[in-house]
Amino acid sequence: MPSAGESTTRNIGGYEVTISNPAKVLFPKPKYTKLDLVNYYLAVADGALRGAGGRPNMLVRFPNGVGAPSFYQKRAPESRPAWVEVVTLRFPSGRTADEVVPRTPASLAWLANLACLELHPHPVRAEDLDHPDELRVDLDPVPGIKWPQVRQVAQLARAVLSDFGLVGWPKTSGSRGMHLFVRIARRWGFDEVRRSALALAREVERRGEGLATSKWWKEERQGVFVDYNQNAKDRTVASAYSVRPVPDARVSAPLSWDEVDEADPEDFTLGTMPKRFAKIGDRHAGMEESAGSLEGLLELSARQEKEGQGDAPWPPHYRKQPGEPPRVQPSKARTGARVSKYPLIEVSRGKDKKEALAGLSKWKKQHPRVAKLLEPADVLVDQMRGRSSAWYRIRINLQHVPEKLRPRTPSPARKRV
Repeated sequence: MPSAGESTTRNIGGYEVTISNPAKVLFPKPKYTKLDLVNYYLAVADGALRGAGGRPNMLVRFPNGVGAPSFYQKRAPESRPAWVEVVTLRFPSGRTADEVVPRTPASLAWLANLACLELHPHPVRAEDLDHPDELRVDLDPVPGIKWPQVRQVAQLARAVLSDFGLVGWPKTSGSRGMHLFVRIARRWGFDEVRRSALALAREVERRGEGLATSKWWKEERQGVFVDYNQNAKDRTVASAYSVRPVPDARVSAPLSWDEVDEADPEDFTLGTMPKRFAKIGDRHAGMEESAGSLEGLLELSARQEKEGQGDAPWPPHYRKQPGEPPRVQPSKARTGARVSKYPLIEVSRGKDKKEALAGLSKWKKQHPRVAKLLEPADVLVDQMRGRSSAWYRIRINLQHVPEKLRPRTPSPARKRV
């Protein structure tokens, strides 16, 4: 094993890849190093490239490992090997960026050397940046919701997709949720794919009877949120086999449907996935042959619109869309706008989640009577993405707190991070 500060060069498929500081620890608890990360992606390269290969990828870099500051990088480093492919993306702002398009195991190793733990591909191929070939169903449980309910909603979403002639390929998110990726024909633009995903989310919510929600505002959610906005242009999702920035180095694990009801996200890590991959291969190996049509979901969307369900809110920083409802949180409604439903206060901000949670802990100590009345879903942790980095804020929904006991927003929380 090379010592800290040294570098090593590997020949991978005919390409020379230099690994700088290979002994640098990226995951302190299991003591996984940068070289471990490189070896992991080489071990699962066929599957990882099926998920992220041939697509532009946003870089999410953890130069000092998990727990330390990370940053987003849309533009490929100018200093890169000639064999690292890029493609130029144009964003709604008018800006452009040359993003990395991995196609070989060597390119995965090169990304790992940049401490890109995760693979974050766009849902398009580099050859056609305007027509997604993937619809993404992101199942995100609200606080307090356990894994068995995520499984239930995944099976429900599978049934809805099947009813509309589509095949969902499940994988753990590597965190608390689950993803279903759906191959589609490259015939529709981003807006149509997002509208299809919104129609699907609303149908899952209708059939689930309280198990799932399509509500965008966190204070309105219950159960498992079906995040349709992951299909908006320029959004990316951690792909199959991505290593996630959590202490035990979990990975986003492709599953077969008969594994969904038994699988535990904790079972799939940087340490365990290579053995699983060597034994059974890629559970998503047949995905390319399953491309389907969005016509059925678009027809469902049209029916929902006739019933009064128009567009839903878009993510922050997107331009106002035709037919989009007022982009006003229910908790911030003004006179003449939507009636406020929930009493929310902001209690903490931080440059990272750890700092924000420390602020929450301090607030709870200052208000012990209030803290005892809160449900898990009343604590809203928001990751706020800037141009190159994320910061966190924490809000409290006081819906379960009698009005006379409700504290005001502490003034320090109003400062910019």
